[in-house]
Amino acid sequence: MSRIIAVVNQKGGVGKTTTAVNLAAALAEIGRRVLLIDLDPQGNATMASGIDKRDAHPSGCEVLLGEALAKAAIKPTAGKFDLLPSNTDLIAAEMQIMDMKDRERRLLIGLEPIAREYQYVLIDCPPSLSLLTLNALAVADSVLVPMQCEYFALEGIASLTDTMDAVKRRLNPKLEIEGIVRTMYDVRNNLANAVSAELQRHFGDKVYRTVIPRNVRLAEAPSHGQSIVEYDRGSRGGVAYLGLAGEIIGRERAHAAARTEAQH
Repeated sequence: MSRIIAVVNQKGGVGKTTTAVNLAAALAEIGRRVLLIDLDPQGNATMASGIDKRDAHPSGCEVLLGEALAKAAIKPTAGKFDLLPSNTDLIAAEMQIMDMKDRERRLLIGLEPIAREYQYVLIDCPPSLSLLTLNALAVADSVLVPMQCEYFALEGIASLTDTMDAVKRRLNPKLEIEGIVRTMYDVRNNLANAVSAELQRHFGDKVYRTVIPRNVRLAEAPSHGQSIVEYDRGSRGGVAYLGLAGEIIGRERAHAAARTEAQH
């Protein structure tokens, strides 16, 4: 049974793509079958996974338009996960699908034949609540929110939860918050500590215990087309993402056990 998780934050520069790529690699390292979908026209997750976005044809663009099967567009990566790549063609695809029937379900339709082949499908969304992001929310089981603990963070998550509520009513009643991960965290920063405490008060156990620190090695890895697990798994960033993967798997096991117990 696959679990589809959209990695979403409408604010840029919060470590969204870093989280999508490195979590995919960390889950794969632990032995899970993982597909990462790059749904951002910038193609940063594609490049950070070691795939040249300029040579990525077919890509997610053709899958959304129904011009190629997802199986034909998916690329294996050195990070042990599979990738549905992206490039600037996605901008044109978004414009075209606006006039299509089931425009918010184009990704769901494209993924249907292959989703069960993976235990985890992660979707790196654009830093906006666009039609591409709506496609991710329509197919996802849950949303993972990378969040930098700064002044406007709580305002941003309030906007995202409003959008999720609208999507649940109209498109995807099963959608829920998977969790909130604090990124680029500096324990010496008083504001970061205050916002972190506020997040935990509002969202309780939805906030992961694992915190992603500011880390030079994490920043360097994408320029080598590698995840942090490949580049320097022993770095603070590498250890953090492996810890996050373990926490996600642990939570899923706990939920499964609770469901089984409830049935008896």
